[in-house]
Amino acid sequence: MLLGLLSDSHDHVPHIEQAVHIFKEENVDLVLHSGDFCSPFTIPPFEGLPLKGVFGNNDGDHYLLIEKFKDIGAEHMGSFGELELNEERIALYHGTDLPITTALEECGRYDIVVSGHTHKKKAKIINDTLAINPGTVHGFGGEATIALVDTETMKVDFKELTG
Repeated sequence: MLLGLLSDSHDHVPHIEQAVHIFKEENVDLVLHSGDFCSPFTIPPFEGLPLKGVFGNNDGDHYLLIEKFKDIGAEHMGSFGELELNEERIALYHGTDLPITTALEECGRYDIVVSGHTHKKKAKIINDTLAINPGTVHGFGGEATIALVDTETMKVDFKELTG
């Protein structure tokens, strides 16, 4: 299964649209967003993708974000998401609280832990768990990135967003 991962889009619609284009081009099976969409107007560009997401610490109107997810047929999982896909257990958490992120990565319950918050990309194996942060979609004047993960090989491919 091919996962498309992103985080910390912070209202940057042009980069969101670029990420969506890459995910469609790569024919991802599922897109996971680990929070900090910020505003509800950032959700419609994801329409047509199998999207699941969680809240980040900068997400504004939670009710309207959830409603926008429903409008495009996506699933919002609240503050924490737990998925089982083809025998792979995945945790999806923004990463706001570092001790919680570390506990998820080290507990041995998950095959993949997806987080964000730091705006720094990371792919690291910790006790047989792939701990991954796709970086920030926004970029904030630096590198804007997303990630693709093949769950069969656990190969991670970071993609840079431009413009």
